[in-house]
Amino acid sequence: MTVLQAVILGLVQGLAEFLPISSSAHLVLTPWIFGWSDPGLAFDVALHVGTLVAVLWYFRAEWVKLTRSAFALLRTR
Repeated sequence: MTVLQAVILGLVQGLAEFLPISSSAHLVLTPWIFGWSDPGLAFDVALHVGTLVAVLWYFRAEWVKLTRSAFALLRTR
């Protein structure tokens, strides 16, 4: 896999993550459409972990609020 292919798959993952489609199907279909070899399960997992980190980072303020609220709720009960 070339760096360009990895970048394209990363962009497809990022753009398609919030669409109501399978989060793994586009990682299978994109190489198939372009005639590339399968990047493998490890690459797919790495892309999904990267997506998870990006989503957690984007919503970090909300996660902090939710965590503080949960602890406050536990303390007051």
